[in-house]
Amino acid sequence: MWDFGGVQVRSHSEKPCFSGLGAYPARAGTGFNEKVFSLNLERPRQIVSDCRPILIAMRRIQFIEFHEQSWFPPTLRNDVTDALQCGSEVLKAYAPISLMLQQALDATQSTAIVDLCPGSGGPWLDLSQKLQGNTVAYRIWLTDKFPNLVAFENVKAVSANGIDFCRSSVDAMKVPIELDGFRTMFSSFHHFPPAQARAILQNAVDARQGIGIFEITSRTALAVGMMFLWFLTPFAFTPSIRPFRWSRLLYTYVFPIIPLVLLFDGLVSCLRTYRTRELRELIEELATSEYWREVGEQSGTFGSLPVTYLIGYPRERAKVSL
Repeated sequence: MWDFGGVQVRSHSEKPCFSGLGAYPARAGTGFNEKVFSLNLERPRQIVSDCRPILIAMRRIQFIEFHEQSWFPPTLRNDVTDALQCGSEVLKAYAPISLMLQQALDATQSTAIVDLCPGSGGPWLDLSQKLQGNTVAYRIWLTDKFPNLVAFENVKAVSANGIDFCRSSVDAMKVPIELDGFRTMFSSFHHFPPAQARAILQNAVDARQGIGIFEITSRTALAVGMMFLWFLTPFAFTPSIRPFRWSRLLYTYVFPIIPLVLLFDGLVSCLRTYRTRELRELIEELATSEYWREVGEQSGTFGSLPVTYLIGYPRERAKVSL
């Protein structure tokens, strides 16, 4: 038996396999063992495993991504986040976690979602179609420290006003209290060093709000290799991105700044994405009690590339105690 930050993992065999901690078994044929993990309902903090964990030593590096810097030209930043948004919509990288997110929303009886740091809108145009509220549709709010208002307006229009946004800057570490709802972060938590990442989690705990963090990048050779394929996506999809801008064509095909920024920032994203063990260490240091949480990996769209996740919420907001 192994103990990871208070979450106990019991092995039924000594065979190694690529695995992550979580109550959601991965699909077969994706590098995960089907039914590797199952939730022990009698002891909610214990997860039963059929294999022993493999530790991969690639240390996390806290380096900068160009497009998140305050000195980065706003117009070019918007072009970069638009390209990221387009890739997210085409590839549907976060579709596999829709059921997991649905279960968290049902457990907390949340009717509103506050998305932090979504760039140009995140995966919500696709995800919002997969989520089903009990009585009414979820109200989704996009918030960002550097809000891309043009892109947010476009997402709002395409969603028939089902997705709204905040025009003012929102700090993920100090979310305004009036923004009540289950908080989410997609491909953005890795931007923050440990102290700030912990502050984001603590802010959600203090506000008694649920939070879900999802990352498609990882510190693996396969994920790093995928970034070189990601570099090619702007050349294929840029003409279809709306709203149309000549600057986007200029900085893609004439001066390929956007593809190069995507490549550099993508590689940096991989190298500073938190692993499940590091996420557990972050939540174990929070000042909290009676806050249910789960950390793990869910098999993803790209075969053996999993989505790393952290989900937490106050027990008093849950319909049933796990």
